[in-house]
Amino acid sequence: MEQFVIQGGKPLSGTIKAGGNKNAAIKMIPACLLTEEPVILRNMPKIGDVLTTLDIMRQLGADVTWVDSSSVRIHAQNISTTDVDPTLASKIRASIVFAGPMLARMRRIRLPIPGGDSIGERRLDTHAVALQKLGANITLQKALLVMETEGLVGTNILLNEASVTATENALMAAVLAKGVTVLRNVACEPHIQDLCQMLNTLGAQIQGAGTNQLIITGVERLHGGEARIGADYMEVGSFIGAAIVTGGEIRITDADPQHLEMIALTFGRLGVQWDTQGEDIVVPAAQTLSIVPDLGNRLPIIKAQPWPAFPPDLMSIALVIATQCAGAVLFHDWMYESRFFFTDKLVRMGARITLCDPHRVLVQGPTTLQGQSYITSPDIRAGMAILLAALGAKGQTRIFNIRQIDRGYERVEEKLKALGADINRVEDEQPGIDETHEAPLAEH
Repeated sequence: MEQFVIQGGKPLSGTIKAGGNKNAAIKMIPACLLTEEPVILRNMPKIGDVLTTLDIMRQLGADVTWVDSSSVRIHAQNISTTDVDPTLASKIRASIVFAGPMLARMRRIRLPIPGGDSIGERRLDTHAVALQKLGANITLQKALLVMETEGLVGTNILLNEASVTATENALMAAVLAKGVTVLRNVACEPHIQDLCQMLNTLGAQIQGAGTNQLIITGVERLHGGEARIGADYMEVGSFIGAAIVTGGEIRITDADPQHLEMIALTFGRLGVQWDTQGEDIVVPAAQTLSIVPDLGNRLPIIKAQPWPAFPPDLMSIALVIATQCAGAVLFHDWMYESRFFFTDKLVRMGARITLCDPHRVLVQGPTTLQGQSYITSPDIRAGMAILLAALGAKGQTRIFNIRQIDRGYERVEEKLKALGADINRVEDEQPGIDETHEAPLAEH
């Protein structure tokens, strides 16, 4: 196992390029199953979840080749099995989105219950209802989802929640269905817009990308082509946070700033601002870092909401920023009941955080963070949040279970080093350690 060793307190400075959107990549890869012709996906991040998704494609029979450092060619001409490998499926939550394209292309899939982050229960009912309305028969056999269809047919579907992955599953299934499908109350995140643009480039007929209603006119087949994955606004938001907690100044290029407006509004409530220069954003060193109270001097609340509101995956990053801001703010993530269960690690570093209940935390700042000799990374976003705290802390911090961070961030230590951070990836000095649990408090 590997760990990060960080010597905190060094302001970041310099320029980095935004990586490709993880959540777009791991949906655009399964979409390649919808055509027998080759597809090239550009600006592909080489991160854990992407590599796992590509492994699933290979396991299903597709030919996968990296044509350069950030472009992958996928040719799904021959699909040799409709059974997704349980070990691979257990590694990534997004394995569920293989259901839509496999039903459309092969009319069958056997899919183990997906794995992924432990941030709370994420039910699959919305997926099942949407796919059933399109004509799929779905049964749950122990931990195995068996889906079959005699042929998908377009229909009118109102999702009971604006689920991102359910939107993507229904969208990909409907592309090759007979007739017209109207999807209402859909999610409209940038990665869904990337997926729609890709499918239209391959010959699909999708209207309404970026809105809460999609109209899909089914086609007989899709052809090959190329598509580009947009900037990962989660990574952009994370590096903004890294600059803030270290008091640094950085430029992020190719950041797709058109998708950062709500993030800018929310970070602005913490006294954080940046400048937009074309496709780049510049985070200055001089920041107010004072929490703006609501009208009447009431306690402000930062709440995760479906796009275009503040994304839940940036709640952990904003929370760490708040520990360095003057004032108090309440964070509310109603979607995932385990999102904030990493905050005890920040408390040990010196943060003033009160876990009100599984969905809400109160943060009071500013506080000086202290490095810790043993902290584990519980999931992708919490892991990155802990890494940000370590960058801004006094002294040395060791972060274990960093494979969680690697799932969502490509070469993060190299990018941070390029900005002046003192961070190293080293082999675990205690190979037998159980990374799923914290060391006893007496050992800290």
